[in-house]
Amino acid sequence: MVNPPMNVARLAAVDAAQAARVMNEVREATLAGQRGPVAPRPVIEQSWGRMMRSGVDPERDCRSGLLPLEEVRRRREESPLRHVLPVLREGLLSVADVAQHIMVVADAEGRVLWREGSGPVLRKADGLGFELGADWREDVVGTNGVGTPVVVRRPVQVFAAEHFVRSHTSWTCTGAPITDPRDGRLLGVVDVSGPLETMHPATLAWVDSVAKLAEARLRELHLTSLERLRTVAAPVLARLPGRALVVDRDGWAAAVTGMPYVRRVGLPKSLVPGRRWLPSLGWCAVEPLCGGWLLRADDEPHTASSARVVLDLTRPERAAVTVSAGSSAGTWSRELSPRHAELLFLLAEHPGGRGAAELAGDLFGDPSRTVTVRAEMSRIRRYLGGLLQHRPYRFSEAADIELLLPENPRDLLPRSTAGAVVRRRVALTGDRPAPA
Repeated sequence: MVNPPMNVARLAAVDAAQAARVMNEVREATLAGQRGPVAPRPVIEQSWGRMMRSGVDPERDCRSGLLPLEEVRRRREESPLRHVLPVLREGLLSVADVAQHIMVVADAEGRVLWREGSGPVLRKADGLGFELGADWREDVVGTNGVGTPVVVRRPVQVFAAEHFVRSHTSWTCTGAPITDPRDGRLLGVVDVSGPLETMHPATLAWVDSVAKLAEARLRELHLTSLERLRTVAAPVLARLPGRALVVDRDGWAAAVTGMPYVRRVGLPKSLVPGRRWLPSLGWCAVEPLCGGWLLRADDEPHTASSARVVLDLTRPERAAVTVSAGSSAGTWSRELSPRHAELLFLLAEHPGGRGAAELAGDLFGDPSRTVTVRAEMSRIRRYLGGLLQHRPYRFSEAADIELLLPENPRDLLPRSTAGAVVRRRVALTGDRPAPA
């Protein structure tokens, strides 16, 4: 019989030292391939499994080089998280300092960009390599409150020996991801850390609430910037015939004329004025506008020639699609939701195309759920445009499709329970499927 997982927060609130001893026994047993007194929590057990598969040494304090201060400053200036530092400080620092914690803000790559809080705890963090510019990705330093939330995309508390690397087991940390409210892109992680005896069961909810406040502030800032752009765009579009729209630098629409409203247009990474091809619009005349771009769509239909579509599934939880449509059109990328990653993977696996009923069967085991499939495919076509055909759904013949799979087949869309994805994962690994 499998032992149930321990409620770490509840035990630590009563006796932190006892909770740490139990977790150490669990960690030692798990690393030895044995059953411990209790089971680790699922999020920790899954993280430990990733660490063992990737070869992280639990007995060795592995650290990468620190980023130069110039690079830290550059990343700070480019990170949208700089706009929400006041929210994070107000929500976390006053309590963190009293509770002998520090607040750490890292970017989406797990690099520490800001550290503030209790002076003695900051010095202890220095001893662990938890410094400005440090790389705290999970596959570098093991299970932790920065790297693990980056992977699982949800708040995680890591207590004492739940850390995979032994040198971190005197520490407790709680991290929550901060995502771009416009498109769900991961911006970074805010983490509250300190000695294990400072752990409190309410810390996880506290940190997550402040992260959500930061996301709300980012949403407010974005809507304000679009409103400013809209006041500039309205008189410009009023004078134009045909289809046109004004978007901000990231492709979010401020105003539209002569065409149905679109929420966002995929733009190349380095857009320049001129005649450019965009997946959702076709050929357009691109003109700079204060704070954004004016896009004037050609009335005559055109198709992209020799477009290259790269579906990158190499990073668990961070699937992306990149489109290159020649030197004149440039290149753009988009991070995919789990459902869109599943659908595009299935289409890449079936170049002849799949009908809505077939995709519903692939995803849900129920061919009748075509309404859900059609709704999601409609959303995908908003940014892939003519590169995605329908009846059946398939990639355009004008597109050269490249599918990048993870080195470890178990990391292929690891959270997906879609039958077709699970079967493909099993075929790649040679594992037997789990019993129903």
